[in-house]
Amino acid sequence: MKRLFPVFVVLFVASNVSAGLLTDEDPDAPKWEEEVPQLPEFPREANLREFYVSATTPHRYFIDGTSLSVGKDGVVRYTLVVRTRGGVTNITFEGMRCATGQYKIYATGRADGTWAVARRSEWRPITDKPTYRHHAALAHDFFCPIGNPIATPEEGREALRLGKHPSVN
Repeated sequence: MKRLFPVFVVLFVASNVSAGLLTDEDPDAPKWEEEVPQLPEFPREANLREFYVSATTPHRYFIDGTSLSVGKDGVVRYTLVVRTRGGVTNITFEGMRCATGQYKIYATGRADGTWAVARRSEWRPITDKPTYRHHAALAHDFFCPIGNPIATPEEGREALRLGKHPSVN
């Protein structure tokens, strides 16, 4: 008689691990809870701080220094302005969760200077791929040095002024 039980257990555990149902997290640790962010004022040209992404990108990237904040939930929030070589400007209000290596778009900017709340606001992994290289640059070089969030908005603004966080080699 063949035993099927061990195979079933292995398949059950493997499928639950891939579904994120089994984790190594401490079940007694307090659960992370995201703060409800307030939309910032629409960015002004005088408050934009350009940051370097890569030599191969044709776009220019800016952070509105006045929108930069660090929540009690550990999320660094900021307004990102991307200008393409063709003259298109994209504006988003985003959050970056350094502890998990994720970002989230809360709202997009409209041409009339108002915000449109994002229809699909979900945490996405920060990847170092050409299309999303700016998130990797922001995380590594400015807002999540050594994997930890900056402590204050001033620390982030200083990193942007210097061209990278002082703790990044």
